Amino acid sequence: MKNDKQMRWHGACLLCLSFFVCFLFVLPVEGQVLVELNCENLFDCQHDEGKDDAEFMPDGSRRWTRTRYWRKMNAIGQEILSCSDELPDLVALIEIENDTVLRDLTRRSLLRNAGYQYLMTNSPDVRGLDVALLYQPVCFRPICYDYLEVPPMKNMRPTRDILYVEGENVRGDTLHLFVVHAPSRYNGELETRPFRQQAMNVILAALDSLVGKNIIVVGDFNDYADSPSLLSLSAKGMDIVSRKAKGFNGHAKGTYRYQGEWRSIDHVLVSPALLPRVDSVYINDTPFLLEAETTYGGWKPRRTFQGFRYQRGFSDHLPLVVRFR
Repeated sequence: MKNDKQMRWHGACLLCLSFFVCFLFVLPVEGQVLVELNCENLFDCQHDEGKDDAEFMPDGSRRWTRTRYWRKMNAIGQEILSCSDELPDLVALIEIENDTVLRDLTRRSLLRNAGYQYLMTNSPDVRGLDVALLYQPVCFRPICYDYLEVPPMKNMRPTRDILYVEGENVRGDTLHLFVVHAPSRYNGELETRPFRQQAMNVILAALDSLVGKNIIVVGDFNDYADSPSLLSLSAKGMDIVSRKAKGFNGHAKGTYRYQGEWRSIDHVLVSPALLPRVDSVYINDTPFLLEAETTYGGWKPRRTFQGFRYQRGFSDHLPLVVRFR
């Protein structure tokens, strides 16, 4: 198993190097933009062998037809394009089912002319969900990547791997990115807290070999900035630059709203070496991504499903945007 993983790592490095060395070119830009978005169950309409995805079939409980699939695909593309005046350079995506979904998103949706390439995990998650990184080849050149497996604990279901990518930006700086979707709070926050810490322990171990480097840890942590899992990364020197992020248009006070309360479980952390380059952090609360909160007042993310009721929305999370100098 160890040899297989080493071969996958070295093979991925050689593939990235051989593929990108011929057309890396540098453009004069004022800054780079990173977006993080939990897509809320971006499934295709076909069954993946061994995965519990029956509800997202045309005859499943959510009646997930190709019409709904393509509407969702274009909605996610529209959401990404609305995050900044220019095309985001890097997009960390959460809750992506498989390569088919990413290929459709980057080649056949509203993003088809954006030129995005992607890397993604292939996790043991029981529902088949993974994380991914979209990138602009003219702005970011992957050198190598790997999946960091989160060893399951007692009573813990297999969870998403952590995507690790090392690459160069247009300045020639090397970046180390970790895209994470930590275990959920299903069955209770206290009972599942060790599971999220287990995911953070994997990242902490990787950070030991990256002291002094430019590092970004981004994703859905299913925890808040003051939760033990996030604090363990802070103790390692990582700064939660999204801690005080608010809506660009003044509507959102977090990336997620639960029972009338805005909360943020999506985060971006950067290392001390990269911190001076952070220009601004905000939540994309463009009005078309929101709908009225009839129970508690105000606004909430316009999601795809409310329970099992389909409502042609975008996601239950709002995008988190970081602009670097």
